[in-house]
Amino acid sequence: MDVKENIQRWVRPEIRALSAYHVPPADGLVKLDAMENPWPWPAELRQAWLEVVQAAALNRYPDPTAGALQATLRAAMSVPAAAQVMLGNGSDELIQMIVQTIAAPGRVIMAPEPTFVMYRQIAAVCGLEFSGVPLSSDFSLDRGQLFAAIEAWQPAVIFLAYPNNPTGNLFDANVIRELLTMTEGLVVVDEAYAPFTDASFMSSLGEFSNLLVLRTVSKMGLAGIRLGMLAGDPAWLEQIDKTRLPYNIGTLNQLTGVFAMQHKPVFDEQAGKIRSARGELDARLRELGSLTVYPSEANFILFRVPEGRADALYAGLREAGVLIKNLNGSSKALQDCLRVTVGQPDENGVFLDALARLL
Repeated sequence: MDVKENIQRWVRPEIRALSAYHVPPADGLVKLDAMENPWPWPAELRQAWLEVVQAAALNRYPDPTAGALQATLRAAMSVPAAAQVMLGNGSDELIQMIVQTIAAPGRVIMAPEPTFVMYRQIAAVCGLEFSGVPLSSDFSLDRGQLFAAIEAWQPAVIFLAYPNNPTGNLFDANVIRELLTMTEGLVVVDEAYAPFTDASFMSSLGEFSNLLVLRTVSKMGLAGIRLGMLAGDPAWLEQIDKTRLPYNIGTLNQLTGVFAMQHKPVFDEQAGKIRSARGELDARLRELGSLTVYPSEANFILFRVPEGRADALYAGLREAGVLIKNLNGSSKALQDCLRVTVGQPDENGVFLDALARLL
């Protein structure tokens, strides 16, 4: 039996149907495609960090619970005292653990779409049905359609990116609160872009037992260490923790996370720069005239280009040395859409000049 026949025999059909998450090469390009903090660590901070990590006992396993890091993140992210926290190798791993915890035949994962693609991908990997509920034309929650879908599907978990990726907007908090009251399943509010908005459900954790809040340090300037945090009712986290692989947070990541949170004002200042640059980038994009620019509370901006031109504009930008995200073709709602991460002022300028020439 050849390899193709073996794959056909042993790999689940839903896995064969998936496409692996693709990250395009960015060498030599102005990289504005991945929602990273464009600002490097100050030199003095790097030196102080090196002094911390050089003493790491890399011959020993890391602290299995990452206790010091948990305590530091609790304080840095204002987790209510009644809530429990657990850590993951990026928030992606935590999403996977949540889904694994409730996975059983016939159960459904739900999210409004378009949204973060890993909700659907992880549901498929875990063998669960996924129900994607279309957003309204302005990318707000369609309350009627969403609540009808919940009634019909009775989802085990609903994921809500807040702000939403790739649209950048905040969903109506009152609708989310209503949803928390009506659904019997878990509601996971994914606050990956918390540094760039003042809105959060973290303070509501004691109010709803079925609410979980996800955070990550990736967007604030630590994408390279892959660290996410889940906060919620201790009874739920006790169950989810059973799916966590041993020593999932390495020693260097633990030391780096604690060190970074001790210097959080540096990253808060950078987030402030990004918020300011986001406003300027939004205004400049609108000045170009032929684009539909969607309001953003994240560190990126979604915009729709003239019909049929998205692929050519994406390719032209890349040829000009700028890498952004091409969402055209990913869904009907994102037809003709591109997404740009907010960069440093000179990076934003290179992008805007190139886009203006191409338009």
